[in-house]
Amino acid sequence: MRAVEITSYGAPDVLRLGERADPVQGVGEVLIRVSTSGVNRPDVLQRTGNYPVPPGASDIPGLEVAGEIVAGDAQAMRAAGFRIGDHVCALVAGGGYAELCVAPVGQCLPVPPGLSDLQAASLPETFFTVWSNVFERAHLQKGETLLIQGGSSGIGVAAIQIARALGSTVLVTAGSDEKCAACVALGASHAINYKTGDFVQETKRLTEGRGADVILDMVAGSYVAREVESLAEDGRLVIIALQGGVKAEFNAGLVLRKRLSITGSTLRPRSLAFKTSIAKALREKVWPLLATGAIKPVIHETFAAIDAASAHALMESNQHVGKIVLTW
Repeated sequence: MRAVEITSYGAPDVLRLGERADPVQGVGEVLIRVSTSGVNRPDVLQRTGNYPVPPGASDIPGLEVAGEIVAGDAQAMRAAGFRIGDHVCALVAGGGYAELCVAPVGQCLPVPPGLSDLQAASLPETFFTVWSNVFERAHLQKGETLLIQGGSSGIGVAAIQIARALGSTVLVTAGSDEKCAACVALGASHAINYKTGDFVQETKRLTEGRGADVILDMVAGSYVAREVESLAEDGRLVIIALQGGVKAEFNAGLVLRKRLSITGSTLRPRSLAFKTSIAKALREKVWPLLATGAIKPVIHETFAAIDAASAHALMESNQHVGKIVLTW
């Protein structure tokens, strides 16, 4: 099979299209003929040597795919309601940038009715991440306010739509007026241009002084102190990336007085059982919203797999709104 390989750690041009032996599915797994592969920030970190591959995972980058099941564990497939020939999207621990990819049955979801493989490939990594962190760790409830740092990212556009569809008010930050407008069009009540405005002041103003109930943070670093100020009483801050750095200083007194919770997680090394439970929740609560069009995939640009370097360069430029997808 053809696969995009990381020939050495470095800039996007270290990505090369090469050939690998076809993978073979094992117990509880399916083999997917990949039509489209999602591109995510962890792929960039892996390419630069800053995101080690978990033990046992493929060194080929790529954490989400969509395509046709061509082989698999018959018993596991029957239990999950899948058959050979079904089109699915899947979360994988690696190996997604390839024509064939093995995925655990429990991490596969059907391509929602009315959606293409191209659209479906943009879903798993972001939707699993948002559900796990915003709704399971931070327990966002209907009627609460969610602040998303980086609302125009793949994670951001998923979080905006899911939270809004489930009855929450959504505030976001973004780096340009155009990105802010895009976030509002997707369902955010307000978007704050972090280059021209202060999200702490704006969050308090927009919530009449209460603050946000939940903040989804992909920055960390110096943002944490300001987020502690921005949270409401009993607020929850969930950190899922460290684009602003790993160290933070904040007013611990506010954490005590407002009874705040600060948490975080990474998805890739979690167990199959954990990811399977998220897939079940998504299939029950979010997939119907995709089928009705209440939530829609947001794809900024597609690239042929041979142009994976260009896809990574776009990701690093931060000029995109939504997802970037490779096609085979």
